[in-house]
Amino acid sequence: MPTFISSDVTLNYATFGDVSKPAIIFSNSLGTNYGMWQPQIDALQNDFFIICYDTRGHGASSSPQGPYSIEQLGLDVIYLLDHLNMQKVHFCGISMGGLTGQWLATHQPERFIHIAVCNTAARIGQEQSWNERAALVREQGLQPIASTAAGRWFTDKFIQSNTAEVEKLQNSLAAGSAEGYASCCEALAKADLREALKTITLPVTVIAGQQDSVTTVTDALYMTARIPNSQLIEINAAHISNIESPQAFTQALRTAFN
Repeated sequence: MPTFISSDVTLNYATFGDVSKPAIIFSNSLGTNYGMWQPQIDALQNDFFIICYDTRGHGASSSPQGPYSIEQLGLDVIYLLDHLNMQKVHFCGISMGGLTGQWLATHQPERFIHIAVCNTAARIGQEQSWNERAALVREQGLQPIASTAAGRWFTDKFIQSNTAEVEKLQNSLAAGSAEGYASCCEALAKADLREALKTITLPVTVIAGQQDSVTTVTDALYMTARIPNSQLIEINAAHISNIESPQAFTQALRTAFN
């Protein structure tokens, strides 16, 4: 897979489809990699030019010493787009990637056509909790986090009927970079875009999982009430809705990006 070396990080990325088509860049959640987008890659690459990348500290991207910031996560996207000579694209980010999308909509709106922020919030969790998780991971590694991830990510019904897929995702998390994960936790600890929402002028689609206990429909309603040109699409899924309900998620993107 190709890589792009920026100021302090090497980003692993992949592209799919025809570069002459409208482009979408996808941003993964905490503890995953760009492989999480496979259902959307398969469904959309005939109609869009797809760009996927592993967020710094994740997958095959490098894990420079942290802490990271939401600004760094956002600028990684901009530098990758510059590297690919892509001037204006659609953006889709989930959870942590959704916070990255909000930062981009606020600070780099000229680079985007439409932004989809999914299973996310303008402020995810509490600073102390994120810092405690970062400390735990640096001390004990990712196995304790991975062993409980399924219950945060998916409904019980999905877990019971997709055991192999869930286990693969948990194993991938456990094998990841503890420093990269912890440093992203520290970015989430500081990221608070609640006051910035009203300044966003881009069209924004907020996708929420009706059974998401991490970033709730209430969080999504908070965002759409404050982003002037926004719409809310609810999906019957938990936190990683693009995997749990891929058809509904992909249709939501088609509705947003066409």
